[in-house]
Amino acid sequence: MEGVSPGNHTPNTDVPQQPEAASKGKPKGQGICAVGIKVKGVVQGVGFRPFVHNLATSLELRGFVLNSPDGVLIHVEATEKARLDRFLERLPREAPPLASIQSLEAARVEPAGHREFTIRESLSEGGGYVLVSPDIATCPECLREMNDPLDRRHHYPFINCTNCGPRYSIIVQVPYDRPNTTMRDFPMCPECLAEYLDPGNRRFHAQPVCCPRCGPSLWLVPSGKGGLCFKEIRGAEPALQKARFLLREGRILGLRGLGGFHIACDATNHEAVRRLREAKRRSNKPFAVMCGDLDIARRFVLVGDQDEAILGSVRSPICLLPRKEEPTGLSSLVAPGNRYLGVMLPYTPLHRLLFQEGIEILVMTSGNWSEEPIVAQNQEALQKLAPMVDAFLLHDREIHMRLDDSVVRPFRGREQVVRRARGFVPSAIDLGRNHPQVMGCGAHLKHTFCLTKDRFAILSQHIGDLENLECMAFFMQVLKHLGDLYGVSPKIIAHDLHPDYLSTRWAMAQEDKERMAVQHHHAHIVSCMAEWGLEGPVIGVAFDGTGYGSDGAVWGGEFLVADRVSFKRAAHLAYVPLLGGEAAIMEPWRMALSHLWAAGLEEPQILRWASPWGEARAWNLLLMARRSLHSPPTSSMGRLFDAVSSLLGVRHRITFEGEAAMDLEMVSESSAQGLYEFGIQGEAPMLLDPSEVIRAIWRDKHRGEPVSRIGGRFHGSVAAMVVRVCQRLRVMEGIDRVCLSGGVFQNRLLLEKTVVALEEQGFRVHVHEKVPANDGGISLGQAVVGASRLTHS
Repeated sequence: MEGVSPGNHTPNTDVPQQPEAASKGKPKGQGICAVGIKVKGVVQGVGFRPFVHNLATSLELRGFVLNSPDGVLIHVEATEKARLDRFLERLPREAPPLASIQSLEAARVEPAGHREFTIRESLSEGGGYVLVSPDIATCPECLREMNDPLDRRHHYPFINCTNCGPRYSIIVQVPYDRPNTTMRDFPMCPECLAEYLDPGNRRFHAQPVCCPRCGPSLWLVPSGKGGLCFKEIRGAEPALQKARFLLREGRILGLRGLGGFHIACDATNHEAVRRLREAKRRSNKPFAVMCGDLDIARRFVLVGDQDEAILGSVRSPICLLPRKEEPTGLSSLVAPGNRYLGVMLPYTPLHRLLFQEGIEILVMTSGNWSEEPIVAQNQEALQKLAPMVDAFLLHDREIHMRLDDSVVRPFRGREQVVRRARGFVPSAIDLGRNHPQVMGCGAHLKHTFCLTKDRFAILSQHIGDLENLECMAFFMQVLKHLGDLYGVSPKIIAHDLHPDYLSTRWAMAQEDKERMAVQHHHAHIVSCMAEWGLEGPVIGVAFDGTGYGSDGAVWGGEFLVADRVSFKRAAHLAYVPLLGGEAAIMEPWRMALSHLWAAGLEEPQILRWASPWGEARAWNLLLMARRSLHSPPTSSMGRLFDAVSSLLGVRHRITFEGEAAMDLEMVSESSAQGLYEFGIQGEAPMLLDPSEVIRAIWRDKHRGEPVSRIGGRFHGSVAAMVVRVCQRLRVMEGIDRVCLSGGVFQNRLLLEKTVVALEEQGFRVHVHEKVPANDGGISLGQAVVGASRLTHS
């Protein structure tokens, strides 16, 4: 599990009795008990040392605490063993809320005769590692101070303390001390230093502590591209005041935040959103919004108790929530045709200060060009982002590790991660037992990588799509950083089977490492298994758009019987031609034509249906299908959703990955009655034939049935097919655990119907929570498969 709670951890804290003094001589500290303690977990940068100091002092213990590359080291002494026992009992139970204790080792040591309890300087050598804290949203105490006109940090956009503020984004190396962060550029003023050194202060040893006198500063400059002409405005108050004015006037702002740049505009100003969408070449992909507070968010989306907890959590991610049906004033271009809206609340002091003087809801999207990493540095932003924005709100606290906003959604009372980045990374996932050091180098789209060490899996933040040099350079930077932080030198690099993925090519170029190919959908299923601590075998249902199969075909509608080492392909969608290869992904009407042809419809009917794209063009595609030219076979469930979307007239061409299937989900009725039936043939593997489904959809469409009803019926039919296949596999294999993975299961309607139907038939169902179901989670599965094979062999 991720982030083991100190309260749930039961370390061995029994302290051996102090032996009697030796008869020869009188040892130093005679009559004194002493214990040495090593604490590992997320215990640096979360106020753990100040907590230890205050706890030890309250119990009148003497000794010291310090950070080391191997965790937090504590030495405590007392004349009464009972006090040491109380210290060890309270240490894990009362640890700071942001701390996460993974292990606590206590052993008797020789007393040293300490006169007081102190916090010592950190050790920088030793070869160990610590679990690093992610960046944390602003805490209530800092918000109160920021809004207090009498406080010296009133309206200071970089206020922070031990309980909040930047962590991973500013850490250059461990141990987590100010000289090892980008805050080393800002020497503390006497007031901040006094707080930093005061054990009773909330900022005791808070490494990013600063104030207007000694900390980072804020300024506003025109982009030079938006027609604005004003002099650079220095200082937080005037810069923010001008920035708010520009936003109210419909201008677009480039804002340097915690992990990189946001691009912001008024989400209720249709023209501003149109300009931003056009400038960013965003096509129809939804924008996220940031609301000033929870009450404002409730005007635009439906917010339940769980949603409120997610939005207000220390991670403060983007949360996908149902939009209100009545008019809200939100521009229709924010999330065109989508029933859900990605909403977040301000998570830094800078964001909080922006939401004043009438600013209520802003588009807050990543500052980057499509498919490139988020921009983090000022000079890079001034060069790359200027064509998109009218002005820049800049600061001089350097960002060492860029991070996108994380995206989550609520599902059946739990939180599911859709994109894992700020607030989650670099939190490790506890695998339950030690693993050899392995790297899973990820897939192609929504790229992440994963490193294993001891019992932990360390996933990178969202890198992006590995389609350009910028993303590859970002990948290499993060790999070096996480490898250095955690001291990982993998023995094996696990990679995808696809020979043309840049991640695979990179892996094959690492000739000093052992390389191991892991099939795409096996990695999907094992990533889900690893989250839940399952060894297998399980029935794995992996539905996605594209994954290179063991037979060289394009897989994507797969049922596997899998454990962490190997898998058997138990069933799959029948192959149809992917007409024109990747062109069929961008043009779902090609997949519709392919499925109509495979379902046996007469060619004149197909040609009439495809006439909007040219009869000659359609004829050539049918010729390609008949002759298997430039049309690799695919069993992809994602492409089947694309085909149905086009057949129903919902989406014929896409502007971003998954758009056709997403639009189909948005128009589909959840309560639609009736089912279409997939054919099931053979046994090893079973072939799942969608031909009758396609023919029935064709008939219903031409009878005039509502698209919403047909779409809902199709979703229910896929869920029913999953249950039928799993029932057969339960009889054949004796397995009742089912893991659902792959990007298609980000479809909330399909996932809900599938989970409910499986549970009604007595299956134990596991879905993703900590890592994405899409390719953003595949690196975890690769790494665990690689480690398991190494251990197994």
